[in-house]
Amino acid sequence: MATFINVVLVINAIIMIVFIVLQSGKSAGLSGAISGGAEQLFGKQKARGLDLVLHRGTVITATLFFVLAFISGYLV
Repeated sequence: MATFINVVLVINAIIMIVFIVLQSGKSAGLSGAISGGAEQLFGKQKARGLDLVLHRGTVITATLFFVLAFISGYLV
């Protein structure tokens, strides 16, 4: 059982790394460096399309990662 949990944990970690690497940066270019805080505070835009899928996938895989890590630690 512990081996199965560890294999799923490693696969989940790889998927989470792929999701994180594929996401676009929050502040792209020089305009983001200058007005980064103001855009974040006043210009809250909902992510659309691929960015939304990647964000939700990252949240789900990160949650699953922590749950699997706790289970793996409990079994060992």
